[in-house]
Amino acid sequence: MANRHLSRSIALQSLFEWDMRSQEKDMLNTITKHNIDEFAPGLEDGDFIFNLTHGVKDNMKEINALIEKSAPDWPLDQITNVDRNVLRIGIYELLLANAPDVPPKVAINESIELAKTFGGPSSGKFVNGVLGTIYKNMGEPRKEE
Repeated sequence: MANRHLSRSIALQSLFEWDMRSQEKDMLNTITKHNIDEFAPGLEDGDFIFNLTHGVKDNMKEINALIEKSAPDWPLDQITNVDRNVLRIGIYELLLANAPDVPPKVAINESIELAKTFGGPSSGKFVNGVLGTIYKNMGEPRKEE
């Protein structure tokens, strides 16, 4: 598994656990560190994981608003924890991470793969639909990449 994909998987697991614990203040670092030690000991790109988890946490209000706008038939609390956090990571990477090395299509495809791996049978399609809508509303930047 590529390091970035593994890092996104660990970020998802960390955000999932943090979300299940009612987003307890100051627990995200502890959860993320534990998951890195558990699932990827010796991983050199731990900063990428912390950037994802804290990027999502720091922009949660804006990210959640985008999910609600792009999936109006699905109130946030009715979206499964896995799908909700996959979307949060995808939206963060797509719109807010300012990562020139991650083209929009990579962020979307990685999110779809996470949803297929960790979510239910329709998670990939759901995530694809929501992130596709957001990407189109952005004007499809870097489409050629």
